[in-house]
Amino acid sequence: MSHKVAFLGCGGRANAHAWVYDRITRGTPVACCDLVEEKAVAFAEKYGIPHWYLDLDEMIERERPDLVHMSMPPTIRHSLMKRLSDHGVPAVIVEKPIAIGAHDYKRLRELEAASATKFTVNHQLRYHERILELLAHVAAGDIGAVRCLDASARLPLNGQGVHVLDLLFAFADYTPVRAVHAACSGFDDINGTHPSPESLSALITFADEKRGVLQSGAGVPEMAPDVARHMHKRIACYGETGFVHWTMFSWEKGIGGKVERGEHEYRVVDDVGEINLINAVFYWIEDDAAVTPTSLATSLDEWLVLLACYASTVHNTPIEFPFEPEDDLLERYIEFAGAEWTNPHGG
Repeated sequence: MSHKVAFLGCGGRANAHAWVYDRITRGTPVACCDLVEEKAVAFAEKYGIPHWYLDLDEMIERERPDLVHMSMPPTIRHSLMKRLSDHGVPAVIVEKPIAIGAHDYKRLRELEAASATKFTVNHQLRYHERILELLAHVAAGDIGAVRCLDASARLPLNGQGVHVLDLLFAFADYTPVRAVHAACSGFDDINGTHPSPESLSALITFADEKRGVLQSGAGVPEMAPDVARHMHKRIACYGETGFVHWTMFSWEKGIGGKVERGEHEYRVVDDVGEINLINAVFYWIEDDAAVTPTSLATSLDEWLVLLACYASTVHNTPIEFPFEPEDDLLERYIEFAGAEWTNPHGG
């Protein structure tokens, strides 16, 4: 069965989604949409997509896609996701980060509870073959009971920190969070649409008392010399008897007293991760029980941890869960950081 696929947004990130379709048999791109005609036309020509549009509603009504790849700024996530849901689109893959603050987080919670659309966030690292192998070792008890997780990214929180937080949740086996104690500093408005602390250090305590360490921005471990900032992502999981560790360049595992290490070419393994993510969404379309591990519901659980980091910083205290963030929490953090920011999309 080949599902019909459409693309909303034809900018840089959309390319990472589209170029793997020559290796996917379960879906076929049929249309793309962008407000800029030149971008829509060029994207369609580059990937052999038969139809391009400047109007989202027209594309959905004419093409009736099974899956939409939504590569649009986080400042307008909710409004576009709501429109796709109202059209009855079966599934949507949304770029990260899923939100920018608490106000849109709450709207997305309401949408997730009410919508029949299957939303998945594009945390493709979760679907890398090596990550899946290391997760399998942890799930099998090969490193004993997990005691501590350590995740870091050199880019600010909303740039790449959300990726490694997603991995931290995965290696924690999605155990509920009990408390967050964090220190955020500075402000970085990535691309004008990704408001974020410049740096973050956080301690996350899970309900079973294992601990997670999350760090983004300056001061994180650097994985290789002379590479772009976004390449310094990593996750380590330490158990009673062993460990596993993944970076964008390498992996290692210590199991049964033996340590193994290896390297990989990120671009190659990342393409496979993207393919695996897309196929996981197709499986979910066909089977309601096959919920993806990066579903909207899970991603919002992760986003709540980031909001707890803001709250912990602003209020100078650990944040206990359950936690209900103030609607203006992002604005409070920006004021705390002595910065200014105006949402370019006004919402």
